[in-house]
Amino acid sequence: MKRRHWGSRSGTRGRVIVAGTVAIATAVAASGVNASAPPDSASGSAATDAGAPSCGTEPVELRAYFETGFDLPFELADEFTAQYPNVTWDISQDQFTNLMNATPRLLAGDNPPDLIRLPSMVSLVRDDLLLNLDDYASAFGWDEWPAAQLAQNRVAEDGTRGSGSLYAMGLNYSLTGVFYNKEKAAAIGMTEPPATVAEFDELLAAASEAGELPIMVWNATASGGGLAFPLQQLMAAYGPPEPINDWIFQKPSATIDTPSNLEAAEHLQGWVESGYFPEDANALQYTDANARFRGGEGVFIFNGDWENASYDGEMAGNVGFFLFPPLEEGAPVAAMSAPLTYGIGAGAENQDCAAFFLNWVATNEAARQINVDVGGSNPGGPTDLEVPAAGAASVTNETLAAGQRVAEANGAMDFIANATGAIFAQGWTPALQELIGGRQDAAGLLETVQAEYERELAEL
Repeated sequence: MKRRHWGSRSGTRGRVIVAGTVAIATAVAASGVNASAPPDSASGSAATDAGAPSCGTEPVELRAYFETGFDLPFELADEFTAQYPNVTWDISQDQFTNLMNATPRLLAGDNPPDLIRLPSMVSLVRDDLLLNLDDYASAFGWDEWPAAQLAQNRVAEDGTRGSGSLYAMGLNYSLTGVFYNKEKAAAIGMTEPPATVAEFDELLAAASEAGELPIMVWNATASGGGLAFPLQQLMAAYGPPEPINDWIFQKPSATIDTPSNLEAAEHLQGWVESGYFPEDANALQYTDANARFRGGEGVFIFNGDWENASYDGEMAGNVGFFLFPPLEEGAPVAAMSAPLTYGIGAGAENQDCAAFFLNWVATNEAARQINVDVGGSNPGGPTDLEVPAAGAASVTNETLAAGQRVAEANGAMDFIANATGAIFAQGWTPALQELIGGRQDAAGLLETVQAEYERELAEL
């Protein structure tokens, strides 16, 4: 029973490094919808008394692929282990961009993973590589949860996302925005979060004049183009989020090359030309950029609530969060807010057990607390379960409150990186690298990505 690591992580208990990999034996058993119920069946794919699928009581090894650099799924697996001691885990991890390219091959292999982090879904559904979860939704009652929780993981018969059958679930429901170093922000005159894009521009100029790096960002190939985060936020400031989601969900005739998105891209290009990003951004991977921000480099960073725990740990009391502001004060806010999506291989050996785990993550009290403490995110799940409390001084309180504002404004967007299986690696990342390197302009950026998008859709 191994956890093979294609990267490094720290603070995880029980890992043994062997020949460049990390091997671990963990045990997990589950039985029934209520994660505190005792096992009652000898079958590895047995149902509980209530008729819902479970992991049974016989040994089961769950094969999983996680995304490098994020502790949440490992912590959830460890807690699952602590509660249920007869399922073992064989966990591998890789960078998000690598998973985009590797996922079809992994799911089509002779031994597909039971659980896998999904960068995108449509082509996997078309090729019958993902398990349809509709029966599990009925068995566990997921179809009684808020519809918006599941919409992004639905795929219709025509291949568009947002409706149709369910093919994945979220380990949580993340939110993005702008984190800031409180001491540095105060030093440049920020007394409250900016109410407009113009006010944010003034803060960036003030940071630059003070000799500070205005915005920390990653943009290396291995991690993918982090400039997509500020770009998408600018897109949602210059125009409504619905056309952006239409493009991500592959709605007919959708395009990313719109007049409002061009204004957003030109704004981003202005930040590049003003020197607001690190000179070595194209060489910075995600983990390096965040380490530098935690170490005091950069006033702002565009990122998601999954980093709350690490920011709290190294910047305790000195990190804040705000939603990226609109163009006009008081206009509706918008943000990337999406499930941390995991699916089950259509040919996976332990489908019932994997589905039980996904249900447990959203309904078990300890798992929901881990989602808040480690993931910094709303765990979703049934409406009658309260979101667990975060620490009094945690930045998670700010991100959870911001999530409510986005929900009230109906401003949630999926990530433009998720529009197709390869658009992040083949479209956004190289084009954004050229933009920050001065070899591409805003118009060319959007034209290039739209052309790649259409090329990929034509191959479906």
